[in-house]
Amino acid sequence: MTKPIMIMGCTSDAGKSFVVAGLCRMFANRGVHVAPFKAQNMSNNAAVTAKGEEIGRAQYLQAIAAKVTPDVRMNPVLLKPSADTQSQLILNGKPAPELSEIPWMERKAYLFTHVEKALADLQQEYQQIIIEGAGSPAEVNLRAGDIVNMSVALACNADVYLVADIDKGGAFAHLLGTFMCLAKEEQQLIKGFVLNKFRGDPLLLGNAMDWLAEKTGVPTVANIHYFPHRLPEEDTLHHRAAYQRGHINIALIAYPYAANMDEFDNLIHQDNVNVVPLRDGQSLVDFDAIILPGSKNTAASLLHLRESGLANEISKAAQRGQPILGICGGMQLLGEHILDPHHIEGGDEQGLGLLPIITAHAQTKTTRQREIDWQGFKLSGYEIHHGHTKMSLKGDAQTTTCKSFIETDLGWQQGNVYGCYLHGLFDNKGFINQFLTNLGWEGDADDHAVSLDAELNRVADMFEKLDWL
Repeated sequence: MTKPIMIMGCTSDAGKSFVVAGLCRMFANRGVHVAPFKAQNMSNNAAVTAKGEEIGRAQYLQAIAAKVTPDVRMNPVLLKPSADTQSQLILNGKPAPELSEIPWMERKAYLFTHVEKALADLQQEYQQIIIEGAGSPAEVNLRAGDIVNMSVALACNADVYLVADIDKGGAFAHLLGTFMCLAKEEQQLIKGFVLNKFRGDPLLLGNAMDWLAEKTGVPTVANIHYFPHRLPEEDTLHHRAAYQRGHINIALIAYPYAANMDEFDNLIHQDNVNVVPLRDGQSLVDFDAIILPGSKNTAASLLHLRESGLANEISKAAQRGQPILGICGGMQLLGEHILDPHHIEGGDEQGLGLLPIITAHAQTKTTRQREIDWQGFKLSGYEIHHGHTKMSLKGDAQTTTCKSFIETDLGWQQGNVYGCYLHGLFDNKGFINQFLTNLGWEGDADDHAVSLDAELNRVADMFEKLDWL
């Protein structure tokens, strides 16, 4: 059995997910049967496997990179933040509300056996496992409850590589400091340091790598130059944009606890399409369309819309006839009421009232992949929601003009306002082309699956040239 390779970082956003995806595709292209693994992920970007189980979208992508079927064992613990100090805990792909009530530092006793079993099972099935850590192993305050960093490395005797983002500065201090925070047996697992996002002349590094090796006994094995890519982000929308005349401008409402924001990547990457994430209130009058994404806490998202003035702007946009699309939680926000009898999110709320629909949160969560025939196309996507939505029974003129969108009981449309529970719409060539053409766009959107596969190969080729592993 080949020893697992584990990628840890000095900080969050050091590039761990990117490195793991690149290595997975590199090994897969060599003909190695490889799989990714991350014991615990914290992200509201979640994917649904073919068996209807939730995992982090980063591990879903890494499985695609490895050319294998995404599997819940690749991410047995997923935390989905719904408040500053509260997260929904997903264990082996399903919500585990009883464990969410256990204090963070006491969860290891309940969770680590699941982590070990998932990893052991994968090791039995695959030639090579590429493991991703979380945050930094230097967070000594979290050591006692660790189930994702050095606890995993020690459990499987992994070869660990520590990544630092040199573009942010202080990389050598980060590498040395992180190494010094580790216990002796943990330091012995570190096989190499990796510099990520380097810009400029490598000669500028001078003898810094030799200095670091003298201090630690660990070589710097790779210097990854800054590599612009189109792979999805793990959990944070880094895309920034401002309104541009001459483009199709789409407002993406980035309220607190927005979820699955990576599903708009294919829209972002189209030529002459400008997706503008809006976090604060501003006029929407000049935008060609407005999108409300999913939300892990619709109450908090609604509060932000109202306090920022965006709720009023969205209502005025609806009256002007601008297209407004809500996905999952975003659709729920467009409705009349959101009922929360089980306190799944933030309690009952009155929605924006732009669609004559009512949502009630259920204890049982709907998680499933879907393939739907729509206007001559096959739409592939996934559902992931607690809400059950139906049309309002008021029977007035507003209700009678409401019709189904995509599929009955999956989405609703009234004039220029519409929404649905299906995530991944813009990954479908037929849908994205129709959506943009209706806005006046002249082009032909990429086939997202083909583009993603090509991008993974491009990243893998870069890693192959590093001659590191």
